[in-house]
Amino acid sequence: MQIKSFTSFLLFLLPVGLLAQSSYLLPGTKDYILVDRLEIKSANQNLNYSTIKPYNRRQVVAEVEKLDSLYQLNHHNAPNLTPIDRYNMERFLMNNSEWSRPREAFKSRKPIFNTLYKNKGNMLEVNKDNFFLAVNPLFTYRQSFEAGNDQNIYYNSRGFALRGMIDRRVGFHIYFTENQERPPLYVQEFISKWRAVPGAGFYKPFKKTGVDYFDVRGSVSWNVAKYIDMQFGYDKHFIGVGHRSLFLSDFSNNATFLKINTRIWKFNYQNLYMELIPDFPKHTGGSLMSRKYFRMNHLSVNLGKTVNVGLFDAVVFGRKNHFDFQYLLPVMFIRPAEQQIGSPDNALVGLDAKVNIFRTFQVYGQLMFDEFRLNDLINLKGGWANKYGYQVGAKYIDAFGVRNLDLQVESNRVRPFSYSHFDSVANYTHYNMPLAHPLGANFQEFVGIARAQVTNKLYLQAKAIYYKQGLDSAGINYGSNPFRNYFDREVIDPTTGQTRLEGYLVGSGNTARVLNIDLLASYEIRENMFFDVSTVIRNMRLESGGRSNATILNAGLRWNMPRRTFDF
Repeated sequence: MQIKSFTSFLLFLLPVGLLAQSSYLLPGTKDYILVDRLEIKSANQNLNYSTIKPYNRRQVVAEVEKLDSLYQLNHHNAPNLTPIDRYNMERFLMNNSEWSRPREAFKSRKPIFNTLYKNKGNMLEVNKDNFFLAVNPLFTYRQSFEAGNDQNIYYNSRGFALRGMIDRRVGFHIYFTENQERPPLYVQEFISKWRAVPGAGFYKPFKKTGVDYFDVRGSVSWNVAKYIDMQFGYDKHFIGVGHRSLFLSDFSNNATFLKINTRIWKFNYQNLYMELIPDFPKHTGGSLMSRKYFRMNHLSVNLGKTVNVGLFDAVVFGRKNHFDFQYLLPVMFIRPAEQQIGSPDNALVGLDAKVNIFRTFQVYGQLMFDEFRLNDLINLKGGWANKYGYQVGAKYIDAFGVRNLDLQVESNRVRPFSYSHFDSVANYTHYNMPLAHPLGANFQEFVGIARAQVTNKLYLQAKAIYYKQGLDSAGINYGSNPFRNYFDREVIDPTTGQTRLEGYLVGSGNTARVLNIDLLASYEIRENMFFDVSTVIRNMRLESGGRSNATILNAGLRWNMPRRTFDF
């Protein structure tokens, strides 16, 4: 049995009764840094579910309110908060006033036209018993200067965001921006090579080397029962607590999705269904794109107050533009059932874990298996079919006793041919971009991040990324490109057509070595309005002799928007 569209899928799963529901926090904002710190400092079990992003606004606000109350009561379980932590918590609660307790400090002394900014956190806010609405402008203008490049490098984005609730039973949000940008040369090369703008979808050329595109997101959310939330919309998702994710990241375009999240006792179980776009040679608009589909389950459990362990499984599958009813089953690891129908689909499984230590440290990791053949692992050195990756990382908050100085280190390693498939529709991609790590596969990466909030308003950050990746050479597939058929490997016997089975080590091929350093100073002029100054230094060296260096200076203003970066 098959369901022809996501609309019929939604109607199939619509609940009869509705309970209180909420919108979700915008990824990439300062809120996520605060929640990370509070989770590590507080040993709060309900914040341990931070593997799943974006965060449910209602649930996070409830936990921040609890921690705020414990601190004010000087309770023995209260976290060790710095004055800046307290300031950030107050601003967080102010910006999420639909779920926080009313405070006089949230109100503006002189609202504009007695209508705008009555609450300091939202330009327009309506907060009634049966209706809530918050509307905010979105704006970014960033001017950049790239050494050796006489083009005008810039990013210009403007739009609006609104969120709300109807009778506290249905939540909704809309995020809309219209964007023009001319990115640095190495990003222009990415766009030209992959026919895709990082994080975006359909785009038009703009003044030869620039791009013009919309970023439109939105969703409706509701409760099926006390412990079960559902959300239907068009947006991004991220699974993990690291800088990168080997499961699912927000690097590619938005996608139509339906999400079911069940949280009860020590368990959090999420089912995510998405409609994706297969890779395509060129999209000029005016023609209907083909579809493929994605289904993911993630189960996490709290072991005590400081340990969270999760299981992950996902499948990408292509039918002739229809959804396979079998994948509606919200049960993990149904690969045997898939085999019953001769499924050719691309399945991944994984394990993730994190441990909070001494209310100061967090160690975390992910282990992803795309395909794993124990016999090949034992008998073949660098067998092509052993497709897996792992992540290990650590966070250290208030490092070395310095308040609001946070350090993070992370290593990501993914073997050749991971995320690829013999069916080009079923590869682990969306809209000509990887669904997980931006690099695809066949790489070793190291990430180091230092963040410091010097004052309530001043933020500093230094980020360094180094990676080694084996790229294709002379047309031979070395497993870095998830779009290429994994049977399209080097032929070692032209008579029999036999392909190479082993010797595929991480970095095999034309090895690229890249160092990307990003230094940022950001000052919050007023609530959620930042003036950013940054510099990016990127050096790339190819084993074949090619070299590319970039030094970029950036300065700009952003309002109610996350910072746009190209850290690959």
